[in-house]
Amino acid sequence: MTPADLAALHARAFRTPPPWSETDFATLTADPLAFLLVEGDAGFLLGRAVAGEAELLTVAVAPESRRRGLGRKLVARFLYQARLRGATRAFLEVSAENPAAQALYESAGFVPAGRRKAYYATPEGARVDALVLARDL
Repeated sequence: MTPADLAALHARAFRTPPPWSETDFATLTADPLAFLLVEGDAGFLLGRAVAGEAELLTVAVAPESRRRGLGRKLVARFLYQARLRGATRAFLEVSAENPAAQALYESAGFVPAGRRKAYYATPEGARVDALVLARDL
């Protein structure tokens, strides 16, 4: 997937946090510490591993492809790739108002590690907390 493809799918998958731009994806995918996992044109996950830690930066699944296990598969692949890159701990941030994503991450062994108050902005200008989740690898 090109940065434009990633941005287009991200925009279809997200409102809060705001979707990332083609430039955002071009910058992140050029980072040698980042890794992109793709499931056809239906989903992707972007992660990064450095200094023994891995961060799940974003995961997006096309709305019409949800509830088919793609998110779970991508998260499992992320954990595997993070270990291959020497990470011993993984973390991520998720909207406090996204119970489906929270359930996905909990099923993958992530547990609460913190909260960032008013971290995300909604399209309407409201602020939403981010939950910081982590797990050992």
